[in-house]
Amino acid sequence: MNGITAWMEKYLVPVAAKIGSQKHLVALRDSFIGMLPATLAGALAAMISAIVTTFPSAIQQMMLGATAFSKLAPEKVWTLANTPIIGDLNNISALVNQGTLTVIGLIFAFSWGYNLARAYGVNDLAGGIVSVATLFAGLPNQMGKFTAALGTGKAGVAATDKLNGVLGDQGLAAWKPLFASAHLDAGAYFTVIIMGALAVIIYAKLMLADITIKMPESVPPAVAKAFLAIIPTIAALYIVGLIYYIIGKLTNDSVINLITHYIAEPFQILSQNIFSVLIVTLFVSVFWFFGLHGPNVLAPVLDGIWGPLGLNNQALYFQVHSQGIRDLIAKGAVDKAHAINGDYVNLWVRGSWDAFAWFGGSGGTITLVIAIILFSKRKDYKIVGRLGLAPGIFNINEPVLFGLPVVLNAIFFIPFAVAPLISVIIAYTATALHLVDPVVNAVPWVTPPIMNAFMATGFDWRAIVLTIINLIITFVIWVPFVIAANKLEETELD
Repeated sequence: MNGITAWMEKYLVPVAAKIGSQKHLVALRDSFIGMLPATLAGALAAMISAIVTTFPSAIQQMMLGATAFSKLAPEKVWTLANTPIIGDLNNISALVNQGTLTVIGLIFAFSWGYNLARAYGVNDLAGGIVSVATLFAGLPNQMGKFTAALGTGKAGVAATDKLNGVLGDQGLAAWKPLFASAHLDAGAYFTVIIMGALAVIIYAKLMLADITIKMPESVPPAVAKAFLAIIPTIAALYIVGLIYYIIGKLTNDSVINLITHYIAEPFQILSQNIFSVLIVTLFVSVFWFFGLHGPNVLAPVLDGIWGPLGLNNQALYFQVHSQGIRDLIAKGAVDKAHAINGDYVNLWVRGSWDAFAWFGGSGGTITLVIAIILFSKRKDYKIVGRLGLAPGIFNINEPVLFGLPVVLNAIFFIPFAVAPLISVIIAYTATALHLVDPVVNAVPWVTPPIMNAFMATGFDWRAIVLTIINLIITFVIWVPFVIAANKLEETELD
């Protein structure tokens, strides 16, 4: 064990430290963190919609039985959707969803440009604007394709005239350009990360090279600051515009479609493989063992690959709710290749770790705290355990990781690494076998275990059972090592 630790300290830790401090990756991590309010607002909207439209009828079905429930007339199905005030709340939630999850890619574009410009020490507001403009510059015009599909023949002209009559003033001309919502949601992430970074870096480099318009000192600071960004912004947007134009001419397709097809989709397909999930789970534990914040170091992977999949599930859940999710899974729509009418469910997403494996934080350390309180004979451990219990309930485990410590503690490395792996295997298998619904809601990471899984799966009671099973198994894994630590103290005293 000491030899492995020494090897990792020599070769792995320096690499991880560089990754953790690399400014582009730090900016990416901060971009995802900065989006949290919008993400959680969308999650709240989805949960309210589910409660209002499906939760009451689910209770009614449990009370009456499936057979009796199926014979009920539609007007006798218990629902809150038509109830005054509550029904209005559901409609308001739909607007909140429209302003968050539907355009989460746009929100991410601003957050990414803002944080990346800040990492370079230049005007961060302008950086966010450059990134947003870059996204829109590359979006395909869906209305242009639609009108082209109508054709110029008699039938096409007749269809166009009829459509113009329906649309009213100015007809189709008033609807140009029209962008597909799929290009503004989580599907835009990879394009934003690549093209947004290119544009903002060009902008930042020109700003740092002082290729700017300088105004007299008498000009208000806000105006002078805006003028400084004009030349770098124009240059950055024209360069990415040229790239979009050339690629479009050569491929007859948009950059966003190409990036989605050749970069994003392969990563997302690979992410649903159990081995990929286990590798990431293990590395989070390894980084933490050396005192590096595992989820933060791997945030570009966790939030960049599994994060959008969670947002996709969340948007789908808002539309079809739990029963619709189950129907899609039953029909095998668990990846894009088997999508039904464009809809499919991702079995494992970013929130799956928080719901089913990282109880009390990475390593399942809330069970370590309980094991210490029940079985440890070491006074120092018991003090740290009692102090770490309350934060651990809300998934804050730094007091335990650095207080015991778990960091660089060879005897605790095995359970710290193995317990989450076992929990992930069990949860992934249960989800794949349709024994529990997948995670479909973004839940605040401070939500206590059990409640986290229940809310994250759209109020699936089976998630409670699964979480309790994993908690017990994680606890059982930790106990022998806590007892072994007692003997280690006796040896140290001798």
